[in-house]
This record gives sequence, structure tokens and C-alpha cells, in this order.
Amino acid sequence: MRGGVWVIHLALPLLGLWLLLAQPDINIVWQHNPSHFWMILAVAGISVVLGFLVSETSRQRQDARLFLVSMVFLSSAGFLFLHGLATPKIILPAGSVGFDLDHQVGLSIAAVFAFASALPLGERAAKAVLEAQSAIRAVLVAFMMLWGVASLVPGLTPLSAPPEISPIDWLMWVSVPGLVLFTAASVMMFLLHRRRPSAMLVSLLTAYALLAEAMIAGMSQLNWHLSWWEWHILLTLAFVFVAYSAYLQFRREGSSAGLFDSVALSGTVARIRRDYDQALEEMVEHVRRGEPLAAARLSGKFRLNEGQVAVLDRAGEALAHERELSQRLSALVEVSAQTRIGLPEDELLTASLDRARQAYGDVKIALVSGGKTQVGSREYQFKDGNPIRRDGLLAFPLTVKGNLAGVLEVPVGGTRQDEALAATLAGQLSISLENARLYRELDTLFHQYMSPDVAHALLADPSQAELGGQLKELTALFADLKGFTTFSEKVSPGEIVEMLNRYHTAAVPCILNNGGTIVQFVGDALLALFNAPATQAGHAHAACRAALAMQRAAAEVAEEMSWKREDGIEWPTFRVGVNTGPALVGNIGSPELRGFNAMGDCVNVAARLQGIAEPGTVVIGETTLRQLGDGVKVKPLGPLSLKGKEELVTAYVLTDLQ
Repeated sequence: MRGGVWVIHLALPLLGLWLLLAQPDINIVWQHNPSHFWMILAVAGISVVLGFLVSETSRQRQDARLFLVSMVFLSSAGFLFLHGLATPKIILPAGSVGFDLDHQVGLSIAAVFAFASALPLGERAAKAVLEAQSAIRAVLVAFMMLWGVASLVPGLTPLSAPPEISPIDWLMWVSVPGLVLFTAASVMMFLLHRRRPSAMLVSLLTAYALLAEAMIAGMSQLNWHLSWWEWHILLTLAFVFVAYSAYLQFRREGSSAGLFDSVALSGTVARIRRDYDQALEEMVEHVRRGEPLAAARLSGKFRLNEGQVAVLDRAGEALAHERELSQRLSALVEVSAQTRIGLPEDELLTASLDRARQAYGDVKIALVSGGKTQVGSREYQFKDGNPIRRDGLLAFPLTVKGNLAGVLEVPVGGTRQDEALAATLAGQLSISLENARLYRELDTLFHQYMSPDVAHALLADPSQAELGGQLKELTALFADLKGFTTFSEKVSPGEIVEMLNRYHTAAVPCILNNGGTIVQFVGDALLALFNAPATQAGHAHAACRAALAMQRAAAEVAEEMSWKREDGIEWPTFRVGVNTGPALVGNIGSPELRGFNAMGDCVNVAARLQGIAEPGTVVIGETTLRQLGDGVKVKPLGPLSLKGKEELVTAYVLTDLQ
């Protein structure tokens, strides 16, 4: 929609020109020499100012395109000025031929620069243009001076002769190349604007289009007619439009820096962005370290005015405060996270202290020791739980279950927000400390009375303690001590407990190291499950490996203790049964008291196989053997009649497992 309006506005001057030329009666003559002179002088002045502004930006950015754009304005301004000086009754009484040619020649030269400025110059071409810029300026100035002398000194050349009455035929054809170049430059600038939208690019391509229309209007050579005045107006609009766009951008940004950056070559734009990114990183680094933003240095680099520097300083202070607040809040979150991972108390305090110091400064933590709460030589006694301020420090009590457990010492500023954040940190550390101690108590309690897998599952998800279960394939391992009763009759109760603890101490790691879960100890017997509650690949193989390891460990214990005894009493020997199959696994019992267990024929058969096993051996069921694969050595026991089983059960003595 905007593009359509823009095209219509550009088409209106051409439509007006056509109307004036088609209707000679309305293309009236108005000759007012002073108005023409001062109008040209004003337009040339605007063009010169624009040229110098763009030229200065070109020098700072070392950009070839900006240099070429500046030459469009400067060349136009130079020949416009000569055209103004050639106004009749200013220097020459009746004008000159140069008066008719100045504007078309100047616009033709400007068209060459406009076309070159719209080209996508590569690095080598841009470098060549910058290296030749002094020579280009010198040639242009020399040519304008020669043209001025030739057209303004009476009788020196044909250019200073009185103007011809009839139009100059060849002037129209000389103007065509400039018209084509301006048109091409406008199209290329439009394409550049599509890739890199910019208000300044729009104003520049509009100026190029208006200059092309001014050349068309100047081809009529109807001096002092309305159609002749039209190209003066178009020239004025072209330069005023760019100047007004630059003014609006200056008002918006408050600085002349960067007014024409959007017109620059892609390489220059990329370099400018890198400079700004570097400046932004520098600002962030200053803020991160809590240092001043060095706005004065940035002001010199980017030509900021005093107001912008002041705003930048205030923004830096706000950013520093926000960053400090963000760091402290982040520290609180991380300290809170430490609570959930079950770190030992000393590791928790060390990790929390390191993180808190990054955000709060030289933080110190001390736990109650010998009934005292002391940090270095400073002892604290919290009567009502309120913080204590001393020597620029603020001390907060750390509590566990309502009792004083330590002190947090924080260097704080004078704001209430600082104190509130420090108080929040102390509260979070108290919670973390209490949870760490509670976790340690639970961890110790759970792991001493149940398998680690079950303990971990319950700590992670207490809902797993609810009554109920699920059907799951598993491998059950039953083990008891053959000769336990005889041994118990001959020794004291204390020796019985010692014997059981020695055996279980040797057997339990064999099960746990192979991923098993010990469900229960019943006297001299134990039940372990594999693939429950945690899923386990190769559970039958793991159970058999654990069973053989148990027998080896138990044999070493029995040999050691029998050798130590002088009464000749032999220690009992483990016998183990292993079976694989489906079973109901879950929490069994009542709402008041429950236990993790497994029920099913698979478990019952494992118990029966253990009952028929010889001391020191491992008996496995046929379903277990099928899952072991190759590399297993067994001795068949044949079909067996087991208690509670109507069908015969095939069993094997496991002797080796690869």
C-alpha cells in the first residue's frame, strides 16, 4: 500500500509536466531573476550541507558507497551554484549558454555517482574507490572551476555567449544517459531497501527518482515557463526530502552519529554491528564486575550527546542493580536445589557457601559447636531469633526443628531489599540444613532395614509404599543355612547372632552387587528378587551369578570360623534355590504395617528347590536354565516331586557360569 502511494507521488510531477507541455496556454512565463537566484542558492546550500555530512560519515566509516553518495550531492550543488550565478542580471546582463546547460551537465555527472553508489561494490572495488577519492574530488572541483570560468567570463568561450533563442537540439540526447543512470540507481536502491529496510534508503532512492524527473523536465528548455520552473522545484524536493529525513532521524536519536549508516555497504554495516556488539559486551562486562560503564569513552566512540551519556549512566546503574538482584535470586534457587539431591551436610554447606559468595560477597557460615555460635572471634547469641547487625555485617540464625543450629554472616548494603534477600538466604539455608539432616536419618534408617533399590524408590516416590502390586516376571533366590538348628543347640545365643551376621555380611554384597533386592531375612534364611522392583536385563543370569558368589563367600567364612573353633563344632552351610517366572510384586500387609514382597508359584518353587539342595550347592529350575544360554554347567536332578506341586518339576545343580 505504501509502495503504491509512493509511486503515485512520483508520477504526479511527470503528469503535471505532460499537462503543461500539452497545453501551452497554461504553461505561462514567469521570470523573476532574484527569486531564481536565491532559490538556487538555497537549494545548492542544502545539497552542500548534505554532501559534507555524508562525506564525514564516509570518512569515519571508511565506506565507499557513502563517499559516492556525497559526490552526488556535491556535484549537483556545484553546478546548481554555477547555474544560479549565470542567472541574467547577476553577473552577466543577459545570461549565457552555460545558464541553459549547467543543470543538465551537473545532473549527468551526479547520475554517474548515483549509479556507482547503488552498485554492490565488493571489498576490492570499495578499497579502490576510497584510495581514489581525493583524486575524484580534485577532478570534479577542477572541472567545475573550468566550467564556471568558461560560462561566466564574457566573450571567453561559447558557453559565456548570450543564450540561443531556439532550444539546443543535442541537449536532450546528452541528457538521456544521465536519466537512464538515475533510473537504474533508483531501482537498485529500492532492491537494497527490500533486503535492508531503512527510512534513509527510501529518502535517497526518492531523491534519485526526483533528480531523474528533474532531468526530464529540463529537456523542454522552455526558460522561465512553468515547465522550466518545475525542474527547479523537483531539485528542491529531492534535496529537502533527504535533509528532512536526516533531521527526523537526528531528532529521534539525538545525535548525528549513524544518520547514514543504513546506506553504507554490507561490509560496513556488518563492521558497525560488530562495533556495537563489542560495546554492548563491554557494557555487560562492566555491569558484571560492578564497575562504571565508562560512558565517556563510549560517547567519544559513538558520538553520543550529554543527554545520551547521562541516560547510559543511569541505565548502567539500573542494569548493575538488576544484575545483582538476579544473581542473588539465582543463588537462592541453586541453594534451594541443593536440598533435593541428598548431599552430605558438609558438602551441602560448602556448595551453598560457594554459590552464595558469588552473589552476596564474603558470606560466612558457622554451625553450633560446644554450645556456642561463633564466627572467628565473633560470638552470637540470638535471644528472639532476630538478626544481629555488627561491624557492617548482618548475622542471621540458622535453625533446625526450631533449635539454633548455626549462624549466617552476610555483608549487606543499607537497603531493605538487601536485608530481605539475606534473610531469605538464611531461611533457605536453614531448610536445606534441616532437610539434609532429615535425609541422612531416613537414608540410614531405610538402608539398614531394607534393600537399597526399595529404599531409593520409596524416598523418590512415597506413593510406592501404598498397598497393592503388579504381575511381573522375576527370578527369586532363596537361601538358608543347613545345620543351623544343630549349631544353635550347641552354642550360646550370642554366638548364633555372630554367626548369622558373619554369613549375611558375606552374602548380602553378592546379591546387591548383582542388582538383586533382598526382600526379607527370616532367621537363617533370606529371600532376594531380581528384576523387581527395578527392571533388570538378564535377571536370571544375575541371580545365578549372585548365588554362586554367595556359596564361595560362605565357604570362606565357614572354613575360617571352623579353623578358629577348638570345640570341633562345624558352622552351617548355605544351600540356595533359584527359579524364574511370573509373580505378584508389591506392598503386602495392612495400612499400619506393610512390607515389600513377591507372591506366586515362581517364588514357592524357588523355596522348594532350596529345600532339596545339598549344602554348598545351588539348584535352579528349568525356566531359569533356559534363560542362561550357553556357557553354563549343570547336573540334572531329573523330574522332582515338590511339596505343594501336583506336576513334576525339572531341576538342575548349577556348578559353573561363564
